[in-house]
Amino acid sequence: MEGVLAAQPYDALLLLSFGGPEGPDDVLPFLENVTRGRGIPRERLAEVGAHYHLFGGVSPINEQNRTLLTALADDFAAHGVDLPLYWGNRNWAPYLTDTLRQLVADGRRRVLALVTSAYASYSGCRQYREDLAGALATLRDEGLELPRVDKLRLYYNHPGFLETVAEGVLESLQRLPSGERAGARLVFTTHSIPDSAADVSGPPAGHGPGGAYVAQHLDAARVVAERVAEATGVPREWELVYQSRSGSPRIPWLEPDVNDRLRELHAKGERAVVLVPVGFVSDHMEVRFDLDTEALATAEELGLLAVRSPTVGAHPRFVAALRELVLERAATERGERPERRALGGRGPSHDVCPVGCCAGRVAKPAAAGADSPFA
Repeated sequence: MEGVLAAQPYDALLLLSFGGPEGPDDVLPFLENVTRGRGIPRERLAEVGAHYHLFGGVSPINEQNRTLLTALADDFAAHGVDLPLYWGNRNWAPYLTDTLRQLVADGRRRVLALVTSAYASYSGCRQYREDLAGALATLRDEGLELPRVDKLRLYYNHPGFLETVAEGVLESLQRLPSGERAGARLVFTTHSIPDSAADVSGPPAGHGPGGAYVAQHLDAARVVAERVAEATGVPREWELVYQSRSGSPRIPWLEPDVNDRLRELHAKGERAVVLVPVGFVSDHMEVRFDLDTEALATAEELGLLAVRSPTVGAHPRFVAALRELVLERAATERGERPERRALGGRGPSHDVCPVGCCAGRVAKPAAAGADSPFA
């Protein structure tokens, strides 16, 4: 159902994202926000900051979020969905707490949060919920009436996400020489996380198995590879690799690293690959630098033909999928039983994260879940 009543009981949609610097002077303060409490040496922050300075000190993520918000607003208007849009970040302006404060001032009382991360993990799901809890606690301490905030279900396997990824792979194959397309391997990439975090991603024991982060990515990659094979008539090899590791070398993280794997593939005689950033929603810094700068440079150095397929960004099919997910959740909250579309073998994710879902190393309050202190 679409129209003015379709989004009820929600009266606002909150785009909740990571944030990024918007100029050279922002880079170090931004990185300090990201790593606060982790004891990262200032020298290491300066090293990472150099990546941003290659792009003028500006992360592309904020502009991409503005583009997504505009696309959502246009799509909502075209389909009669009356739901005001807000935007808050974890680590840079507009800050989440300030945005929630504005929501309260505007009289919003039922808020649905859309997180710019499609998969289950501590950093991709629960940490956002912890930030929501911290922001709501601040507003409570200020004596403000708190809105109820729910979180949209994980969308890594929604058709509008995976079909858009597959379309991007098909377009990217056309950028390879015609004689190399049929043999090109698909190298799916996502953010590496500690093995320990991967093991506890998703619901805890009693609600289902852990290890959802890797399983969800493998399921998504399999669907995309199958769609590409159907469209081209050519079954091709594919695999999942990892990128953007940022932790201590003493702690095991998910492997193989994309650059290491490209070297191995070249040594085995592979001639062409498509890098598919299936773990990312937009072309933010870890795509622009870690893939477009580092990984493609590795491939060029090796003489390995490589192209990088686009992320979903603000593609109309993905934007329509987000509208569908919003209306699906709204209908569920009204007591209806809407269709919950999902591809692959894992089915649609839960609407409400169970207690202990994607647990962190230190227990912290988390909003928008079964263990929320703001029920």
